Parts: sequence; C-alpha cells; structure tokens
Amino acid sequence: MTSSQPSPAFNGLDLLSSAVVLVDADLIIRHINPAAENLFAASLRLIVGQPLAKLMGNAAGLTAALDKALNNDWGYTSHNIGLDLGGETRLNIDCTVTPVDAGSARLLLEVRPIDHQLKAAKEEQLAQQQQTNRELVRNLAHEIKNPLGGIRGSAQLLERELLSSHLREYTQVIIEVADRLQILMQRLLSSHRAMQPALVSIHEILERVRRLILAEYHDIRVLRDFDTSLPDITGDREQLIQMILNISRNAAQAMEGCGQITFRTRAARQVTLAKKHYRLALELRVEDNGPGIPPDIMDKIFYPLVSGRANGSGLGLTIAQSFIQQHGGTIEVQSRPGRTCFSVLLPLTRKSKDEK
Repeated sequence: MTSSQPSPAFNGLDLLSSAVVLVDADLIIRHINPAAENLFAASLRLIVGQPLAKLMGNAAGLTAALDKALNNDWGYTSHNIGLDLGGETRLNIDCTVTPVDAGSARLLLEVRPIDHQLKAAKEEQLAQQQQTNRELVRNLAHEIKNPLGGIRGSAQLLERELLSSHLREYTQVIIEVADRLQILMQRLLSSHRAMQPALVSIHEILERVRRLILAEYHDIRVLRDFDTSLPDITGDREQLIQMILNISRNAAQAMEGCGQITFRTRAARQVTLAKKHYRLALELRVEDNGPGIPPDIMDKIFYPLVSGRANGSGLGLTIAQSFIQQHGGTIEVQSRPGRTCFSVLLPLTRKSKDEK
C-alpha cells in the first residue's frame, strides 16, 4: 500500500503562508499544509487519500496544467482558474504545478487566491497612503501649534488692557478656540509617539473601554463575545485602549447615544500581516447596529478630517488606524444600515511547542 505520508523534506511547507497541496501520480492527495486547510476549509486528516478533484474540483485550466506537468516532467502555471467548491462557493486562483520526487508525492501545487493578492496589494497601497497622511498631518500640526500659543498669549495680554467686560468676552472666545485647537493638535501629534510594548490582556483592555463607553453614553448597551482562550498580546496598552475607544466612541456617536455595540474576539490562523506570516492572530470586531457609514465617505473613512458628522473632527479613526499599523496589524470595515463592523487583526507571537 502506498504511504500517505509526505517526505520529511516537505515539513517546512507547513510554515508557508501560501497554500500547498501534494498529490501522487494518480492525483490522490498526500499532504496539504495549514494554509491550504484554511483556504479550502478542509482537514488534513480527512482529505489525505482523497482525489484532488474533491478538494479543488475539475476546472479545465487546472486539469491541463496537471496533465502537462505529469507528461512532460516540467512545471506549469495557470492563471485565473475558477474553482467551484460546492454550493455558491467559488474561488479564483493562480496555480503553479511543479513535479517532485519525494515518497509518494509526484506533484506540488502552489495555490494563490487572486483576491488575496489584490487584498495584499491594497493593504500595501493603504499603508503607503497612511504614511503620507501621517507625515502631512504631523507637519501641519507642528506648523499650527506654535502660532496658536502666540495667539493665545496675545489674547491674554489684550484682555488685561481692556476695561469693558463686553470686549473681554471676545478675548475669551479667542482663548477658548485656541485651547480647543491646541488639544486637537496634541491628539494629532500623540499618534506619533514611540510605542511602549508589554504583554497585555486584550479582554482587560476591552473591559476598560466598555466601562468608559457606558459611563459616557448611558443608553448604549455594550455586549461581550470573548474567546477567553486567547493569549496575551504584545502591545502598547494606552494605544490599544485609545484605538478601541476611538472606534467605539465613533459608533456611539453615529447611533446618537442609543443603540448596541458588540465586542467580539476570536483567533485567526495562518494570516499574513504587513507581509509577515503568523500562525496565530487576534481578530477583534467592534460591531454596532447604527445607521451605517454614508456611502460617499466609505472609501475615505480612515482619512484625516473625514467625518460623517457635521461637528466631527475626522481624527478618531485615523489615529486608530495609525496605532493598529504600529502594532503590525490591519483594520477593515463593512457597513450597511443596521450593521457596521470594524475588524482588527493583530499578530500573536505565542510560541508553539516546537519553537521553544
């Protein structure tokens, strides 16, 4: 009987972020790595020994590449293959088929989902754009902060010379506006301070934010749906609190102080963040049942000074995104009337047993 175990030479495949499938000459599956398990929602234990078609279907482009690789002993790549995975599930991929000779394995398939490639390219573009935004905002904040001090000081000196209390009301307006702008500039500059990383509990942080939101918005319900098995993460506690608070406060304000927010934590496996592969990541979701984000600002929601509220500063989500990127994570948003969900992925660096 032919062994279903791959050669030890392929043990390193389990560390790859790309999906890899090993098959024999009869196109029977001999091994899939964790990335392939995640991509196809399949279990290694259950899929080994099954025909490749059970995992990936019988797409013409894939079948042609497999036949050529077996007959010519040469590697082939097929692009934009549409896989029907059952039901309404469809996946568009690029697939490279490479002949190998290791135990029973004869072909190695490297599967790259096209949507994942587009997502990675989008993340890189957003990261570059965010860096440009941060530099622009920081420079503007510095340029504005210094003159504000002079304006405030001059208004105070002028107030001392005025005899009329009516006229002093105008200097008070100048001082109050200058103070408000100073606070705004300090918020902008605080997002650029150096991180102070330590091991922190994401659930302790969420409880802290929950108490703050409930104290500020008495008609908001904050629900918890936690995976308590998650390990601590390495991060800056104050930045993480501010990040979640900004997202939550944004939701509360969108609901005009009356509605429901849900904090949800889960483990995400085999993810790539900022071009680095992680076996385990934290997935944090902040959901609300508010009116949703206006469609005209949906693509610009993380830009500075973009807000769906007339009196909003448009800085809360910008600062939240900046803190997340400093932690090596990503943030995405989906929104429709009745449900808005901000999804944050942060790397978990807990070592596995074989990495001690």
